[in-house]
Amino acid sequence: ELQEIERDSPSFCSAGPIGEDLYQWQATLLGPDDGPYAGGAFTLNIQFPTDYPFKPPKVNFTTKIYHPNINNNGDICLDILKDQWSPSYNIVK
Repeated sequence: ELQEIERDSPSFCSAGPIGEDLYQWQATLLGPDDGPYAGGAFTLNIQFPTDYPFKPPKVNFTTKIYHPNINNNGDICLDILKDQWSPSYNIVK
């Protein structure tokens, strides 16, 4: 997945390990040119469990953002990051 991100990363995001720890990543998402997130740069922490991809990563925003699927702690509230996770998913898709 890291090689895929390095090779085919969309221009609006970047992600990769923090130092040498392949289980702890940082990602940055850039807001689109229009809309409420325009001009924004949003940082996320991604913590992969040792049994990934059989268990989902923990993903949370470290940058404050208002969004209906993100709580006050920056945690992303989506079923696919909880009980609806599938090993066929990955961090890119």
